[in-house]
Amino acid sequence: MINATIITIGDELLIGQVADTNSAWMAQQLNAAGIHLRRRVAVGDVWNEITNVLNQEKLNADIILMTGGLGPTSDDITKQVLCEYFDAKLIVHEPTLNQIKNLFEVILKRPLIERNLKQAEVPDNCKVLFNKRGSAPGMWFEENGKIFVSMPGVPHEMKGIMEDLIPALSAHFKFPYISHRTLLTIGVGESFLAEKISSFESALPFYIKLAYLPNFGQVRLRLSASGEDKINVDRELDIFFTELQDKVKEFMVTNVDESMEEVTGKILLKNNKSVCTAESCTGGYIAHLITSRAGSSSYFEGSVVAYSYAAKESLLQVNKNDLLEHGAVSETIVKQMAKGALQNIKADYAIAVSGIMGPGGGLPQKPVGTVWIAVGNNKNIRSQKFNLRFDRQRNIQITAVTALNMLREFILEEENA
Repeated sequence: MINATIITIGDELLIGQVADTNSAWMAQQLNAAGIHLRRRVAVGDVWNEITNVLNQEKLNADIILMTGGLGPTSDDITKQVLCEYFDAKLIVHEPTLNQIKNLFEVILKRPLIERNLKQAEVPDNCKVLFNKRGSAPGMWFEENGKIFVSMPGVPHEMKGIMEDLIPALSAHFKFPYISHRTLLTIGVGESFLAEKISSFESALPFYIKLAYLPNFGQVRLRLSASGEDKINVDRELDIFFTELQDKVKEFMVTNVDESMEEVTGKILLKNNKSVCTAESCTGGYIAHLITSRAGSSSYFEGSVVAYSYAAKESLLQVNKNDLLEHGAVSETIVKQMAKGALQNIKADYAIAVSGIMGPGGGLPQKPVGTVWIAVGNNKNIRSQKFNLRFDRQRNIQITAVTALNMLREFILEEENA
């Protein structure tokens, strides 16, 4: 099996100033290509640290992928480290130099300084991976059958280089076929699912693995298999995946690897219906999830973020006396929010939420985590109370996912009525 290691370089990653999204995305691409990821390692912009991790990882990995440290500033030392590591000297790569000149002089219309020109320099014994999205090229080194690749840390630029890198690696090595099947459940905990399918899991052959992927009130179950024969791998995987779906059918939302907002969007598209949101405690997060999907303009009409009492009254026609009597976090108010959204935005369905996300604001009768969600149409509004127990951000995310699932269930029940 061909093993790979991802090394992310940068002090900002170690101190948490910047989240490492590169290695997660790269891992997905490697896995899809049949490349086994052995380790993900983060190091700072320290010469010896970079050298040490290269020495360590090449002992067990066939492919070492690096991102970061290729910028124009003094703390970007990766290229210099690699020059020494592979006993090389820097030369100017003319295609990259032309790319940099065009980027600054024509596209950005900014002065080109010596620091920028330096980015066109590469070690003389590397294969240059052209960066069509930026100024720092990628670099491919070979040593004793091992492949070392250095790429920029800017995600957009790294992804552009990876588009060409994966085919190049596939041509260089022979990778096994890897296949996955993923389903999504909601409303059930990871431990309960594990208990429910324990006999199924223990009966899996050694070449098929089951993974539990919990996230914000949802659990993904993923079956993975690998082998040389694509047809046999897929056939075996399909058999076990069918059995797994039957085991968890009461909790399953979808049998493909997609998000709740994608599932809900597909249902709306299929039925040629639209949705709007009236949000208080989520502050527009549900609308954000819906509109994060390409094509959402076909089924999303708009959103009202009504945080205060006054906004709820003026924008959603919520009754002032009801607000004073019941409070904003109540069944009465959340239903009125949904009706107001349907009336003002003219969508087929509405989602409305009101709650106390924390850390403060709770009352004895309405503690932090109390949330009311309403979904429905002009004929029927359904509401439900939830008591969440997490921090503010997670409470918001769980509320959003739960609200989308309530809408999904509402539409499906309408279809089957």
